[in-house]
Amino acid sequence: MGASTTRTAQVRRQTAGTPETESDETGRGDGRSGAGAAGTTTADTTAADRTAAGTATAETAGAAGHGTGVRTALMTRLRAARRPSIWFEIVLIAVSYGVYSLIRNAVPEQRTQALDNADWIWKAEHVLGIAVEDSVNRAVNGVTWLILTMNYYYATLHFIVTIAVLVWLYRRHPGRYAATRLVIFATTGIALLGYYLFPLAPPRLMRGDSFIDTVQVHQTWGSMASGNLADMSNQYAAMPSMHIGWSVWCGITIAALAAPLWVRVLGVLYPVSTLIVIVCTANHFWLDAVGGVICLGFGFALSYGWYGRLSYRLPRLVKAPA
Repeated sequence: MGASTTRTAQVRRQTAGTPETESDETGRGDGRSGAGAAGTTTADTTAADRTAAGTATAETAGAAGHGTGVRTALMTRLRAARRPSIWFEIVLIAVSYGVYSLIRNAVPEQRTQALDNADWIWKAEHVLGIAVEDSVNRAVNGVTWLILTMNYYYATLHFIVTIAVLVWLYRRHPGRYAATRLVIFATTGIALLGYYLFPLAPPRLMRGDSFIDTVQVHQTWGSMASGNLADMSNQYAAMPSMHIGWSVWCGITIAALAAPLWVRVLGVLYPVSTLIVIVCTANHFWLDAVGGVICLGFGFALSYGWYGRLSYRLPRLVKAPA
């Protein structure tokens, strides 16, 4: 009886304990499932955030890349060898020369400073042993037909030859035109800075009577250096000499690109004869010519930096603008 009662009590305790054990295990399983679900949700959210961030970064990089690509394409197009429209060139050259003349003549005519600078240049040339302009000026002035020829040379060829070379370049070497034109434009632009920073009287306007103003003496028509037209031009803009800057540009261009040998020889002789003329007519010192060549060097450097090569080495022919 006692043993039966004891077994019955043990069975009851096992039966009663079974639900508790199952309930505990079920609870622990549910807890693990909930934790797993929460972890999965967090991982999904993090992955989504990374994907969104990556997409935004890619879009930003794409936009930046597109902008860079557009700029690169634009710069490539601007630097490409091409022949501009003829009407664009006519307007550009006319406006540019007008602006150049306006600025050049608007530079204050600092007469005292210009005369002092002329004295300094003249002394410097004596130190260098090249101060012979006065002797050359007086010697040539004694030959009337020669000095008259030089006066007209100085007054006219400066423009005629330069424009002729530009037209020739445009027609025969269109691929090299823009780069070579940039050289002379940059040369002229930097010369304006020289006129402002270093006003200089030409030899013919120096103090004393060392030099003869051949234009004034022989009343040469058409020159803005002396006479009635002198008031239209800045008389104290002798440094640098654009007669030399432009003529050397013409000479190098002709010598580099012309086919006939005799034309290339003329190209070399042109700046040499211009140098002789500007000295004989007492319009410039030797050192003014040096200044003109330095300005031309700046023009070539700028063109080379922009186009990546010497202008004369660019393709000769290009497609006409659409």
